[in-house]
Amino acid sequence: MAEQSSIHGLWRSRWLFILAAAGSAVGLGNIWKFPYITGENGGGAFVLVYLLCIALIGVPVMIAEVLLGRTGRQSPINTMTAIAKDQQVNPAWAGIGWMGALSGFLILSFYSVIAGWALNYVCTTAMGVLDGVSAAQSGETFSALLASPLTLLFWHSAFMLLTLAIVSRGVNKGLESAIKLLMPMLFALLALLLAYAFTLEGFWQGFDFLFSFDLNKLSSDGVIVALGHAFFTLSLGLGAIMAYGAYMPANVSIGKTVLLVGLLDTLVALVAGLIIFAIVFSNGLEPSAGPGLLFQTLPVAFGQMPFGTLVGSLFFILVAFAAWSSSISLAEPVVAWAVESLGMSRMRAAIVVGLVAWVLGLGTILSFNLWSDVTLFGKTIFATLDFLTANILLPLGGLLIAVFVGWRMKASDVQTEADMGSGVLYALWRVTLRYIAPLGIAFVLYNGLK
Repeated sequence: MAEQSSIHGLWRSRWLFILAAAGSAVGLGNIWKFPYITGENGGGAFVLVYLLCIALIGVPVMIAEVLLGRTGRQSPINTMTAIAKDQQVNPAWAGIGWMGALSGFLILSFYSVIAGWALNYVCTTAMGVLDGVSAAQSGETFSALLASPLTLLFWHSAFMLLTLAIVSRGVNKGLESAIKLLMPMLFALLALLLAYAFTLEGFWQGFDFLFSFDLNKLSSDGVIVALGHAFFTLSLGLGAIMAYGAYMPANVSIGKTVLLVGLLDTLVALVAGLIIFAIVFSNGLEPSAGPGLLFQTLPVAFGQMPFGTLVGSLFFILVAFAAWSSSISLAEPVVAWAVESLGMSRMRAAIVVGLVAWVLGLGTILSFNLWSDVTLFGKTIFATLDFLTANILLPLGGLLIAVFVGWRMKASDVQTEADMGSGVLYALWRVTLRYIAPLGIAFVLYNGLK
């Protein structure tokens, strides 16, 4: 395929791409979901399986998705349309781009609502509302938040505006500027909270829980969860990484760069787990508290510990920053497509995309209160959107990316764009992408549907 150029601009350096891709990957999945699913599935053995899945499925598919983005240099939709034409394959393969953009857009609509909870908790914690709360009171505070459509609407709107303020300014003035500020602050907050966690009496108990390998504590369901989370945590299959890959400079090694992104994403998840489990064990709480760990269990600890108001506020700022860096990447594929295909300005495209996602997010807000009895396919609107994206669209998109790059693209084109040479590293990636990754993702897809 002839070398393309992006009308949106390019990342000014390899490290900016790494920070941007890590920002896309590092989100609520790392700081909210990873610790609680680790707690539910026995700790260290689960973490080991998760790391293996990152290496064997997540990183190979991420390399393929970045490769597609840099080859096409457009939004995922137009990239896949152009590559399918160039490779002389069925034009239906362009559906990978449409599916990815749709997935990211749908996720943005409810992700903004959930991220709004974190913004709410920054203020709630900073104002001392959670000082000295019991488990019952913490649960009541969270339930009161979910029961108030107006409160959820306010924070949903605030978070969506924060996202659009960045995306509307483009790659260099918007995405790059935000990433250069957000990611160092996120890492600084992580380091600060980790240093604090190290002073707690439960730190080493949390460390042992996270890294002690006991196969007896790992069930077959835990393996499935690890496999699924390893795929989803890297933001694969939703167009974001393909869009970011379109802005990657041509002289940057895709393989080495993606490995660093995977390492950063995993490091953040493990550090977040250390922080959270140190707090949990120091306060005699349950590590297997489930999805309520972040918004119901941890506030009890923050309310009881010395400097809890400060630590709790910093923690929820960290969560909000992680969600913000991810939401930017969710909006980018559709905004880029609107600019390319509909002739819109960046600002107008961001406003239109954001407004539609904001309206769709109202269904998620009402799923927790006034419309809690309104169902689609037996689930609330929020649960339906979550199931559709997490269990169907994302794994199907990732599976098709692996198959397309591994089996349908010309091997010479893949090798040239991957720029790994023809040695062992390239051969390992190629075999993993063609055989291991598709089987693993198909397993995730099957179990999600089952």
